[in-house]
Amino acid sequence: MLTQERYRTILDILAERDAATVSELALALDTSESTIRRDLIVLDREGRLRKVYGGATAINRTEGTVEDEISIREKLMAQEKELIAEYAATLINDDDFVYIDSGTTTSRLVDHIGSTRAIFVTNGIIHAQKLLAKGLNAYMVCGRMRAVTASVIGPEGINYLQRFNFTKAFIGTNGIDITSGYTTPDSDEAMMKSKAIEKSFAVFVLADHSKFRRVYPVTFAELKKCCIITDKLPYNSFSDKTIIREVIS
Repeated sequence: MLTQERYRTILDILAERDAATVSELALALDTSESTIRRDLIVLDREGRLRKVYGGATAINRTEGTVEDEISIREKLMAQEKELIAEYAATLINDDDFVYIDSGTTTSRLVDHIGSTRAIFVTNGIIHAQKLLAKGLNAYMVCGRMRAVTASVIGPEGINYLQRFNFTKAFIGTNGIDITSGYTTPDSDEAMMKSKAIEKSFAVFVLADHSKFRRVYPVTFAELKKCCIITDKLPYNSFSDKTIIREVIS
């Protein structure tokens, strides 16, 4: 096994288990403990894991409650978001009843929706404007407007979603983690996402590779509840937990 392959396998094991001993890693990789120790020293220096006595632990990127403004987030991973959105749009059929969550990647999804008889519901203010401009059959969730995400949230919106049964939902997320699931900084945003997932037959989370192993304060769904559409998967262990579609091969 090549050095870089060992590094990736070690990081995948830690992504799934959070911690492992040198002997466990040596057995899993079929290599010597001295080689594993050298690998851990290198990966620790690179900040990709935390070396501890007798083994290593994963470094979870635990984030706070502050979100960047939507104008800033629009520019991050722009090419990756575009590819994810373009693929996601191909999943929409004429007979679908679709929920589109707020978010910068889901906003790009609307850009790629062609002429269709599908019906749409969204809590994204920008999304609603785009759907209207395209002349699509769309409805806007009612409730309190949140400026930082240009979304509509709150109990009114949750009650509004309760009456529906969506064939498909496209959801945005701030973080994806094996243990913590899909997470977001705001509890009201999380409740809207949870309700939309509950009321949908098929759920797709649109997330670029930077979202993996990020953990925010509020979990809105377990990993297995949704399929993930991403540009590329940075950790193989996630594919054991749910269905993942990589749009860049």
